[in-house]
Amino acid sequence: MRRGLRIWVLAIASGLTGGTAHAADVTKLHVFAAASLTEAFKEIGTAFTKAHPGVDVEFNFAGSPTLVQQIQQGAPADVFASADEVNMGKLEGTGEVTVPSRIFAGNRLAIIVAPGNPRRITGLADLANPGLVVVLCGPTVPAGRYARQAFEKAGVKPPEGSQELDVKAVVTKVTLGEADAGVVYTTDVRAAGAKAAGVAIPADVNVEARYPIAPIKEADSPIEAAEFVDYVLSPGGRAVLERFGFTEP
Repeated sequence: MRRGLRIWVLAIASGLTGGTAHAADVTKLHVFAAASLTEAFKEIGTAFTKAHPGVDVEFNFAGSPTLVQQIQQGAPADVFASADEVNMGKLEGTGEVTVPSRIFAGNRLAIIVAPGNPRRITGLADLANPGLVVVLCGPTVPAGRYARQAFEKAGVKPPEGSQELDVKAVVTKVTLGEADAGVVYTTDVRAAGAKAAGVAIPADVNVEARYPIAPIKEADSPIEAAEFVDYVLSPGGRAVLERFGFTEP
């Protein structure tokens, strides 16, 4: 029904312009992807476009639960890449994505701090220190749920504070000096560059994130959606993801 409505709207728009629109010249591919994939997917999108002339990839980056909500409300999405299997499962459970989804990358958590680590944070236990401003993603956001799992494994009470909608919001608050620390992915610390520093979280209390991807069942560009998913899983796509710090699933 959602796809049919969009087609009807496009048909009306074409009629109003006398059928002179050039929509047939370029295929729009709408990729909804977790915020932590921003830098890597932009590069993958550029490479995909070069390999598929006539396809214009448009990204929508946000927290995975926000993307799920947008898709369920009828947003024009062709591909969904989540930072966890829980949110992908919400779409799989309602038959809104092509099943099965495929895991294409892994990630780990890290503590992000200001350059030089002025508060001398060494681990999760330090984030419970009084007077420290710590930001986390909300508990329904994959990074937020993973962070709380890591605190539990470390025997540390999660600090109270803001509950951000995605990891980029956490990074922004730390890099702007609005927070002393936050828990994000190792890839986010790398993407922040000189604006931030990272404190490693030991493997025994860390949490492995698994990223699934799938075409949306009612995609407007189903062929290109399948091709994009295949490209992400190809050696070329994996090489880009690895360069940005993602691990193999």
